[in-house]
Amino acid sequence: MTSASDPAAHAGGVDAALVETVRRTGASIGALFLLDPAENVLRLEVLSGAPVEFAAPWGRVPVGGPAPVAEAIRENRLVWVGSQEEMARSYPRTAMALPYPFALAAAPVTGIRQWGSLLLLWPATRPPNMTRREQGHVAASCRMLARTLEEAVEAGMFPFPGGRPRALPVETGGPVSGPALAAADFAERLPGGCCALDLEGRITFLSSRGAGLLGREAGQLLGTLPWQSLPWLDDPTYEDRYRAAVISREPVAFAACRPPDRWLDFHLYPDASGISIQIIPTGAQPPPRPAARLSTHTATPARAGQLYQLMHLAAALTEVVGVQDVVDLIADQIMPAFGAQGLVLSAAEAGRLRITGHRGYPSRAIERLDGLPVDTGFTPAGQALTSGIPSFFAEPQEMQRSYPDAPLVSGKQAWAFLPLNISGRPVGCCVLSYEHPHTFSAEERAVMTALAGLIAQALDRARLYDTKHQLAHGLQQALLPHTLPGIPDLHVAARYLPATRGMEIGGDFYDLIRLGGTAAAAVIGDVQGHNAAAAALMGQVRTGVHAHATLGTPPDQVLARTNRLLIDLDPGLFTSCLYAHLDFDRRRVCVASAGHPPPLVRLPDRRTFPLDVTPGPLLGIEPGATYPVTEIPFTPGLLLAFYTDGLVETPGIDLDDSIADLARRLARADDRDLYLLIDSLLEQVRPARQRADDLAFLVLQSRTHASGPRR
Repeated sequence: MTSASDPAAHAGGVDAALVETVRRTGASIGALFLLDPAENVLRLEVLSGAPVEFAAPWGRVPVGGPAPVAEAIRENRLVWVGSQEEMARSYPRTAMALPYPFALAAAPVTGIRQWGSLLLLWPATRPPNMTRREQGHVAASCRMLARTLEEAVEAGMFPFPGGRPRALPVETGGPVSGPALAAADFAERLPGGCCALDLEGRITFLSSRGAGLLGREAGQLLGTLPWQSLPWLDDPTYEDRYRAAVISREPVAFAACRPPDRWLDFHLYPDASGISIQIIPTGAQPPPRPAARLSTHTATPARAGQLYQLMHLAAALTEVVGVQDVVDLIADQIMPAFGAQGLVLSAAEAGRLRITGHRGYPSRAIERLDGLPVDTGFTPAGQALTSGIPSFFAEPQEMQRSYPDAPLVSGKQAWAFLPLNISGRPVGCCVLSYEHPHTFSAEERAVMTALAGLIAQALDRARLYDTKHQLAHGLQQALLPHTLPGIPDLHVAARYLPATRGMEIGGDFYDLIRLGGTAAAAVIGDVQGHNAAAAALMGQVRTGVHAHATLGTPPDQVLARTNRLLIDLDPGLFTSCLYAHLDFDRRRVCVASAGHPPPLVRLPDRRTFPLDVTPGPLLGIEPGATYPVTEIPFTPGLLLAFYTDGLVETPGIDLDDSIADLARRLARADDRDLYLLIDSLLEQVRPARQRADDLAFLVLQSRTHASGPRR
């Protein structure tokens, strides 16, 4: 009997809630991922209807990763994928590791906070669209799971101990049925029996004729995996057919040759409790395209699941951008895939191994290992890198024979030193380590070695990207104003944010120019594109506007002369720009626009609206363009907000509606600190992870007589 404070009781409650969810929704497979806020990852907690090994690539899913469960919690919405084709288009990495027909839904599990994501899979035979009723069932199930988790937290029993995901059958959540019940299930599924597997792939029933066809006694096969107990079925092709049946819940067939020349047809009929298999002799003639036989002298082949996991990791490595992305991917997905607890990733620089990332090591150990010569004899890293041959040590004694001091520094018990080479050129070294002795099988060594080549390519690309990014980002920072000038009549604040895609630089800019003691000019603009060329042109435009403004040129002429400058330069890029002249003596603002979104005006009584400015053409298009000027009073307390289109342009939403929504938010914002005001608007309107364009924001407010100094 369990008590209310028993962790098993609360874990059982979560398990029962997931099984009930799978039953109510008619799904064949269900999984619950729990959010780990400290690491910003989703961890697989419990899986129903399939073996845990099937979900190995998704034991840890970064919240920012391209996976349905991550997108569901990021965007707080239900994600529906109705077919394998849609999966390949939207989530190619997931489709590569699960190349089977099925439909999928992922939904956020949210209560008093975000708990995680629910994943449900259906056979591909279901309709391609989800009805409102089905969406309601999924939403209700997520609420039920959230309440169950909250009860566990209130009892002090969350997170659950253990860490390894739990696997549950669909119907009851109880133990897998024994041979007698499995035989009964088998008899119900097929008119004649011969063999049955559970969802883990173990043989639970075997008829006498089926045993005869397989060439073994039933007692020798019951409870075993066919590809382990029958060497002639030890081929990833056959295991893949079993995985296809479990995932798709559709019949699958294949042919295999029992040595020396007996061909058999296998027909798999899956359901929620297991798989019934009908074995039929093919005849004297082999099938047209038989599966290749494996020589008994070859190494043990990789399991189908490991091959798909390797493909999943390989696809993930092609998506990384910077060096830190490579480190995070290895730590979040590759380390768990091999059960490692430590990571040291080094890059070869100027004849030394510079550590670019690590996990599971104390700082003193990293300090000792950082900067070792490439040909170091202190650890096996140098030998592995110079020779290009990986080194594996199953226990400390093995390493101490050649490297007596290395085990003492790391404190680990087993190591894999993987050289990262590209066409014979050393790029770095990846070390995976273990807290306990670990025997590396030939299969595991082969997979690690293959993965090392992919890591090398990814690390080399990432280092090149980081170098280019640092150069371009430094260029842009040099072109933007380092500080805004202090002007007695104004409160001012500004912010620039790069795009979150591509090079993270662009052509958006702002400026505030002091024009003597009684006037100032505010400028904001957007050069077409967000790359190094846009950043360079932005510097030229800003310089041109600044030069004309300091000569006392009227707003329309500032834009007209800058327009002629751009036409003479002929950069092939266009620029929008908004120029405002502020006259503090006359308390007037004169505004001219070159195709730029209108500024927002907030009156002292908080009424807020876009200023009606007649825009002229973009800069750099029409040599004789004119730019009409709009004049408004600049009364004490008046606030002006200038912005670029990266803040208001959203696909599928009308630009005027976006600007009106920004105006409503500005009207409600607290103006006691203009920098906090900008931050609140940026957070509400365009979350950082969704910026496809860079943006600039400049806010000016006329001081009142009673106001003191503010940020």
